[in-house]
Amino acid sequence: MTEAKFDQYARSYDSLHNESLTASGESLEYFSAYKRECLERLGAPVNEPLLDYGCGIGNVTGALTETFQQVHGFDPSSESLRVARENVPRATFHDDFGNLPDAHYSSAVVSCVLHHVPHAEHASLLGRLREKLKPGGRVFVFEHNPLNPLTRRVVATCPFDDDAVLLYPWYAKRLLKDAGFRDVKLEYIVFFPRPLAFMRPLEPRLGWLPAGAQMLIVGER
Repeated sequence: MTEAKFDQYARSYDSLHNESLTASGESLEYFSAYKRECLERLGAPVNEPLLDYGCGIGNVTGALTETFQQVHGFDPSSESLRVARENVPRATFHDDFGNLPDAHYSSAVVSCVLHHVPHAEHASLLGRLREKLKPGGRVFVFEHNPLNPLTRRVVATCPFDDDAVLLYPWYAKRLLKDAGFRDVKLEYIVFFPRPLAFMRPLEPRLGWLPAGAQMLIVGER
């Protein structure tokens, strides 16, 4: 992971990201809460340990702490973790993945991280993450959907996504299976911009439709 790069963006991350999201009509807070609501909908245990892998400055981490009682975050960027600790004092943050206990977490969130990681490292990353999950624990991987042209435009205009290589759905699903996860499922999420917010209650029924701006891949240890 590019820790030095995200050290550079830690203090400007929110403003730069919000600029790139203008077309959606929503801010980072909306998308962070959306991810928390996905975990709630899919029954992630609220009273058991949860790991936010690649947590950055803690946007998703903070949203998770509104529901989940034991939220941990990991990121290799020391400056990002410094901001995360300021923003989310209720969470516990780690800078050394090797020190995290094995077979400890019931849920792990990987939110828009893998497109910054070289493809050759994906399998080993997810394999190591799998070891941190309890038997029966689940990983929730959120990624941009490259089949959506608006998503590709947003990524292309975001300064810290200049190294992003988006994961195609079939690759992402196979990746989790190859890393040892079972019962792997993929659904598309985030369909309607703010002007069409009245249609958002339909989104959980549209998970089969490849038009969503993002995708969620879930696998069980």
